[in-house]
Amino acid sequence: MLIVMQPNAGEEKIQKVIDFIKQKGFDAHISKGADHTVIGAVGRKVIDKRDIELLDGVKEVIRISSPYKLVSRVFKPTDTIIDVKGVKFGGDHIGMIAGPCTVETYEQMDETAKKLKSYGVKVLRGGAFKPRTSPYAFQGLGEEGLKILREVADKYDMVVTSEVMEVAQIPMFLKYVDILQVGARNMQNFNLLKSLGEVRKPILLKRGLSATIEEWLMSAEYIMAGGNREVILCERGIRTFEHITRNTLDISAIPVVQKISHLPVVVDPSHATGLRDKVAPMSKASIAAGANGLIIEVHNSPETAVCDGAQSLYPEQFKELYDELKALAVVLKKEFN
Repeated sequence: MLIVMQPNAGEEKIQKVIDFIKQKGFDAHISKGADHTVIGAVGRKVIDKRDIELLDGVKEVIRISSPYKLVSRVFKPTDTIIDVKGVKFGGDHIGMIAGPCTVETYEQMDETAKKLKSYGVKVLRGGAFKPRTSPYAFQGLGEEGLKILREVADKYDMVVTSEVMEVAQIPMFLKYVDILQVGARNMQNFNLLKSLGEVRKPILLKRGLSATIEEWLMSAEYIMAGGNREVILCERGIRTFEHITRNTLDISAIPVVQKISHLPVVVDPSHATGLRDKVAPMSKASIAAGANGLIIEVHNSPETAVCDGAQSLYPEQFKELYDELKALAVVLKKEFN
């Protein structure tokens, strides 16, 4: 349930309400707006809402029927804007994330990052641990890959994002990574999500291969219930009966999620289509649909990439696309950063 405090309710009254609901077995989550404070009471206990409405400073108590509470716009009506070292996702801000699927060598990352930085990209992606369908495929360089990623990003003053695979890896990732990415196959790894709730760095949560929007939002709820409010949702295509593209990009998910959730939504057109020539049109369509960012695979030499070369753009292709996207953002009264 949501407890809406009166505009003039001071910290003492707010704290008394928090103490009361905690005594009743609920977790308290605070959202402070310009006019009033909202307290989210999350738990499985049964309580008469009149007991809360009679507390001093309480304006109203609202029961939420949806299974996700903290993710909902009922809890936080305004857009969440996540600022990662000056790069903003959410609201009228569009964040661009780019880089190769996998960290292969220092030289590969350095050459790619140098070009991306010259184009204006501030967030560098690269996989160090790769969840592959085949056990014989390249699995990544591990911590050495994270070290390379961090070193190159520091050289060009960029933010780093990479995919964390399991709970035991979190301390390692905290040393090197600014945005921890949860891949589609781990979207419902609830132990991992709970642990990421205790992290104080942004989490980029990809939608599962066959996940409904509600299941996706419930996974975000796991992270937020743990105390981490910096969650970026990522639509990366879902599995359908279609085989011409790698996945089917659900562009409709962007406005649907933005209506019911305050969290920013970014799109991964590279994994969604699996085809280099489809990345540009799907990127433009995503921004037109209201996406708060893109994560695009760019490789300095896609033909020699150890994985996903077919869906990776050449740097020059990316630059052309990025220039077009920035022009589109102006028309939409949004801003790339």
